[in-house]
Amino acid sequence: MCLGQSGGSDGCGHTVLGPESGTLASINYPQTSPNSTVCEWEIIVKAGQRVQIKFGDIDIDDSDSCHSSYLRVHNGIGPNRTEIGKYCGFGFQMDGLITSKSNEVTVQFMSGIHTSGRGFLAAYSTTGKSDLITCLDNASHFSEPEFNKYCPAGCVIPFADISGTIPHGYRDSSSLCMAGVHAGVVSDTLGGQINVVISKGIPYYEGSLANNVTSKVGPLSTSLFTFKTSGCYGTLGMESGVIPDSHITSSSIFEWPNRTGQVNVWKPENARLKRIGPPWAAFISDEHQWLQIDLNKEKKVTGIITTGSTLSEHYYYVSAYRILYSDDAHKWTVYREPGMGKDKIFQGNTELYQEVRNNFIPPIIARFFRINPLKWHQKIAMKVELLGCQFSIGRAPKITLPPTPQNKNYEKNADFVDDFLHSVKTSLQTDKTTFTPEIKNATVTPSVTKDVALAAVLVPVLVMIFTTLILILVCAWHWRNRKKKTEDTYDLSYWDRAGWWKGMKQFFPIKSAEHEETPVCYSSSEISHLRPREVPTMLQTESAEYAQPLVGGIVGTLHQRSTFKPEEGKEASYADLDPYNSPIQEVYHAYAEPLPVSGPEYATPIIMDMSSHPSTPLGAPSISTFKAAGNQAPPLVGMCSKLLSRTDSASSAQALYDIPKGQPGLGNANQLVYQVPQSVAHPAVSKDEQ
Repeated sequence: MCLGQSGGSDGCGHTVLGPESGTLASINYPQTSPNSTVCEWEIIVKAGQRVQIKFGDIDIDDSDSCHSSYLRVHNGIGPNRTEIGKYCGFGFQMDGLITSKSNEVTVQFMSGIHTSGRGFLAAYSTTGKSDLITCLDNASHFSEPEFNKYCPAGCVIPFADISGTIPHGYRDSSSLCMAGVHAGVVSDTLGGQINVVISKGIPYYEGSLANNVTSKVGPLSTSLFTFKTSGCYGTLGMESGVIPDSHITSSSIFEWPNRTGQVNVWKPENARLKRIGPPWAAFISDEHQWLQIDLNKEKKVTGIITTGSTLSEHYYYVSAYRILYSDDAHKWTVYREPGMGKDKIFQGNTELYQEVRNNFIPPIIARFFRINPLKWHQKIAMKVELLGCQFSIGRAPKITLPPTPQNKNYEKNADFVDDFLHSVKTSLQTDKTTFTPEIKNATVTPSVTKDVALAAVLVPVLVMIFTTLILILVCAWHWRNRKKKTEDTYDLSYWDRAGWWKGMKQFFPIKSAEHEETPVCYSSSEISHLRPREVPTMLQTESAEYAQPLVGGIVGTLHQRSTFKPEEGKEASYADLDPYNSPIQEVYHAYAEPLPVSGPEYATPIIMDMSSHPSTPLGAPSISTFKAAGNQAPPLVGMCSKLLSRTDSASSAQALYDIPKGQPGLGNANQLVYQVPQSVAHPAVSKDEQ
């Protein structure tokens, strides 16, 4: 209730006082309020509840310490009211809520002589809604990515702007509650709860007209917000054709001949949204015309979208209309908002092309719908689509009546039974309107819906089955190939653990001998100074390109690039063997790997330098103790030359070690020189050991 009292003008501005919430503001807000004005608002809610008030803005001149200009809140109404608080000041901030002690509150605004000050804007609701906000709050005031707030009634205010639409979202600078009304989430008459989700902004925001709120085109923003809803906003079949032509009827049909004499009929089935061609038009334009849609069964309808004729040469559209609904097409009910004592008048189109949406809060549960135009431009013509979803209700419980009484109180008991049946019927009807429906595809027939649901289950199952079979076949093929490859490889399970790494070196790529080997020459005098166990170490200082010869017929370890498996058993020391007097025993290796094709045929020979022997001619080349291919001595250059790759047969081992091949006799044992192959030939160097 708003009471305006003033000496010059009324001080009451925008005011919507709902049964559970509302909005009130001073006159001319947000501009400077006029001088010498006063206004009082009496707020009454349901008995047993209390009132809570939240101020969105207070900007009142306080030059005289709130004496002539102020905002005052009272508990109660009338002369017995008590003051809760008195407020004034420029940009006064009050973050909390003011709570009354009863269900009645009086708000008084007084404006004296002043030069500036916007006045105030406030919102109220019943207690229990601690998340109450005002019409001035927008998404940028909250940091949470998702939150719930309660919007008061009356947030469609002329001084607030919004940009965007559903489903794309609204710009973060938009009023949350006004955007909620535009989206059809809350009613401007009743207010309500909103569930807001913040996300990344978009470069461009569209504008549209919905629920008597105009959304403007908006530029890029860092964030936007949308609303979580029940999802019951699908099309019900006008555009798609699910609703047959026979289910669309009208009070009259507009017929007119064109220039060629052909008769044009603007039939009711033409009233399908986005359908190319003429719309439905009434033969007579008056308030008794209607367009009727039969949904074939009871459905939950949450909104309607309308356009004009969509023909530029026929500038026709409906600017205001009512909605009627029925279950049998005989008894009709005009749609009204809860608590309102008059019919709801919906704003229609303002031009012939734009789509205008209106939502029903709460939704309508009915089979038949009628659109009754009340205002139009030139002629009644329109295209329509209904929004909503399938509606289903559980089977009504079986009612068990008490036994028929056989006494004088029969009439009283009969009245009791009637009251009982009425209460059950009322309960069922209430459940019918508040029951959470099973949301299905509203744009297809029930049979198609079942087929779609069945396909939605079977298709993923079949895809999973085929995918599993393909994976099994691929794994089996891979395992078979891997097993085949394993059978072709050497079995290394019995290899000695200590020699495993050395054994694996034979599989590494062979480096060029010309870049690795460096000749090292030892004289017999140097060897004589060594202990027996140090001789093999000296002889094996550098790894050669070819396999090392068996010294004394036994090698304790598998050296780099050796192609022979070491013999098992006790390792023989150098002191136990005489490399010159003991014959080389023939050793057969079952696991010898072939040497590279490019390498020489025989194992590495031991080279004895006889050039310093007295009986040897000066400049005589060093002679290999191993037989070359074709029984011909290999060409040797200088003292240090290439070594052959393989040993000769064991039958000539004794002679080869006793007397160097190709020489008449042996010199002093001290003059023997052992040689390691090298890649580059060096000139012969004679070294005498005294």
